[in-house]
This record gives sequence, C-alpha cells and structure tokens, in this order.
Amino acid sequence: MFIAAGATDMRKSINGLSLIVEEEFELDLFSESLFAFCNRRKDMVKILYWSGNGFCIWMKRLEQDVFCWPDTEQDVIEINQSALQWLLSGLDIRQAHRQLEYNSVS
Repeated sequence: MFIAAGATDMRKSINGLSLIVEEEFELDLFSESLFAFCNRRKDMVKILYWSGNGFCIWMKRLEQDVFCWPDTEQDVIEINQSALQWLLSGLDIRQAHRQLEYNSVS
C-alpha cells in the first residue's frame, strides 16, 4: 500500500490519479497495491486500486475532524495494512504502533 504524502487535487478521478502513480511515483498500477491520496484540507481520502479487470476508487470524507496525513519530503510512502487503517481512523501513523504482546509471568 502506498500513500501520496501531502495534498492531492481531489478533482482528479481514475485517469488523473493513475497518471500520478505511473509518472510521478513510477509504480505499477496493475499490481495488487492500493494507492491513497488526501486533499489539502485533510478531510477527504481517495484510494485507487486495480480490481482484476478495471480500476476502482474508494473515497472517505470526514464531516468533522481531519486525517493525520503525512506531509514529508518523500512523494510516496509505502505502508502496511495496519497503518492504512490507523490513518483512516484518524490516528497519526508516526505515533501509532502495533499492539504489544504480553506473556504471563510464571
């Protein structure tokens, strides 16, 4: 899973977002990867993915609050599924971490 750091023009749909993935990020659009984009106000996310025989876009818009979207010097950041879920839940992936496992003491 890849996220575009910073803001993306949300007027873009499948064609515009796929151009960003191929030309700017130089990634394979037809892989099983998800490509996530966020707007300038950080209240909308679009996720582009290939579904075997066509492209799909999933969108989430917050009515209140904003996403903690990374704004780094990198254009694109590779993340795992947990980190994407954290982002979509409003968590900051720089501060979130996986749940720690505890063992009982004998």
